[in-house]
Amino acid sequence: MINFIGTYECKIDAKGRFMMPVSLKKQLAPVLQEGFVLKRSVFQPCLELYPMKEWNEMMVSMNKLNRFKKKNNDFIRRFTAGVKTVEIDANGRLLIPKDLIHIASITKNLTVSSAINIIEIWDKESYEQAIDEAAVDFADLAEEVMGDDTTELIS
Repeated sequence: MINFIGTYECKIDAKGRFMMPVSLKKQLAPVLQEGFVLKRSVFQPCLELYPMKEWNEMMVSMNKLNRFKKKNNDFIRRFTAGVKTVEIDANGRLLIPKDLIHIASITKNLTVSSAINIIEIWDKESYEQAIDEAAVDFADLAEEVMGDDTTELIS
């Protein structure tokens, strides 16, 4: 499993392409040839870039859902709505399809941010707003999520 590191600011061109930051492209090198899946985020107004291996692992989990339960079917449909396979071209650019640009409200400036094993692609202003809003409650959130004294999550 790859754990990505970093947050980068990029510019998107009129065709919907942006240059993948060099540092991130180096991190992606082991999975570059396999391609990627780009999708809307479930919880945030951003896009998620999955290396194909990570996407396939997610699909294994999704495939275990009972498709004869309406909630499961609805979830699968919504989770995979607008999903696209994408590649980083020879020049190091990633093309974001127009419908996904619209969904994430991406304008000229975007932020590419690591999210452990996937990469989030945000409109720069939306990203900064989400970080600013979350900053107020981050200490409480960190304690709630990571503060369990019964397990050794981090040292």
